Amino acid sequence: MFSVPLGGGAELRPLEPWQAEEFLAHIDRARANVDPWIPWAARSTDLASARVTLQRYADLAAADAGRLYGIWLDGTLVGGTMFVSFDVAAGVCEIGCWAEPAGQGRGLVTAAVRVLIDWALRTRGVHRVEWRCRPDNTASSSVARRVGMRRDGVLRGSYVHGGARYDSEVWSLLATDPRTEADPAR
Repeated sequence: MFSVPLGGGAELRPLEPWQAEEFLAHIDRARANVDPWIPWAARSTDLASARVTLQRYADLAAADAGRLYGIWLDGTLVGGTMFVSFDVAAGVCEIGCWAEPAGQGRGLVTAAVRVLIDWALRTRGVHRVEWRCRPDNTASSSVARRVGMRRDGVLRGSYVHGGARYDSEVWSLLATDPRTEADPAR
């Protein structure tokens, strides 16, 4: 297993099915913050369903179509980031994130997202990294801004949650976008 230090006692590591108990405890702590934004949070309500969520991402990783990573702070899982989708042939991937209150306001999610962007663009040769979020999820759009993404537009009524339709903002970063030394994929 690998671990990427994020600074301040935090690290980024893969989240795998054998960690379902720890993942469920974390999602229970994070549920109020993430349920409106992350569809699998509402479905991860017991050990079996948490394991299904983690297995789904393990299967996506095995197919090189997605991945799930946790952010641990001083040994406690406090958030994560993921490749919601990953398509090397098309040169496009989508990144998402989440955090419980103990993992917020420390720059951990932004640091973790930068690691994923760098890997996608530099190592895997992806051309376009996407970010999608509801317009009212200002924490998520703030991360997109901080990592240098541009807002492409809004997909009206494209996201269903709790039986209601919501808009989705689409943000992106292209491999050909000019970047400064401070940008993530430099």
